[in-house]
Amino acid sequence: MSSPRAAVDVGSNSVRLLVVDGDGARVTREMTVTRLAQGVDRTGRLDDDALERTVATIAGYRDIWRAHGVDDRVRIAATSAVRDASDRDRFFDAVRAATGVDAEVLSGTEEAALSFGGATGAVDVAAPSAVVDIGGGSTELIVGTPDGAIAGSVSLQLGCVRLTERCLADDPPSAVEVHQAREFVTARLDEGDAALTTQGTAVGDAAALIAVAGTATTLGALHLGLDTYEEAAIHATRIPAAAVVDLAAMLAAQPLSARQGLGPMQPGRAEVIHGGAIVLAEIVRRYGFDEVIVSESDSLDGLAASLA
Repeated sequence: MSSPRAAVDVGSNSVRLLVVDGDGARVTREMTVTRLAQGVDRTGRLDDDALERTVATIAGYRDIWRAHGVDDRVRIAATSAVRDASDRDRFFDAVRAATGVDAEVLSGTEEAALSFGGATGAVDVAAPSAVVDIGGGSTELIVGTPDGAIAGSVSLQLGCVRLTERCLADDPPSAVEVHQAREFVTARLDEGDAALTTQGTAVGDAAALIAVAGTATTLGALHLGLDTYEEAAIHATRIPAAAVVDLAAMLAAQPLSARQGLGPMQPGRAEVIHGGAIVLAEIVRRYGFDEVIVSESDSLDGLAASLA
């Protein structure tokens, strides 16, 4: 039997840990919002407080994986915020000092492949499928082939933290701000379509759309009317396209205090959920999907599987 292993996904909005046993079965899964991307879009540098929060969270995860018998089979992978930061070495040095593990930065292509593999292996949908991974700083669009391979992928400078910081300053956002946010999303999707065309594919070629990461899973919880965040109930939830658009409009119209009071809203998510919801609503609207299938399995599961 193989030894247990641990994967840490350092996203632009949250840091997540997955520990699996030697057979690949889940032992524990954790998530903490640290908003590492705070200010990166504006300054190009990591915010001191955000970096401190993130490293402290990873250090806490180290204690968890060690308690579960994980020794050297650990992978710590960062995404958009660290990719974009000119001072990313501060992150690497701090993580190494806190855990003894050398972190890495995933390229947009690597992140997309991990998300696609994690999602399509966990939900039963028609092929070819497309996967959308809305992160804090970037959004990955991945289109599959009928036999389950990747036909093409693109990583966009578009995420719930980035969009909120750029366009949604008021509380609640004004109609003008929401319009500007939708225009920003449209411009990035134009870029994505052009990139996918050069790869010989298009999001519209897909028969189904799977959405992963915190924006999508939280919208799934809200659609189900859950009082608390229940991962087992959320996984594989199908949200009709009209419901996605309605949820985005509702969240954008609410002040932060109201979003924070929603039952399944996890700590730190309310500040940026309306930005992420706008992204998903525009994707559904643009490509004409009837529904979105939510998957709790994503790039984090792909990271853990890569250690097998």
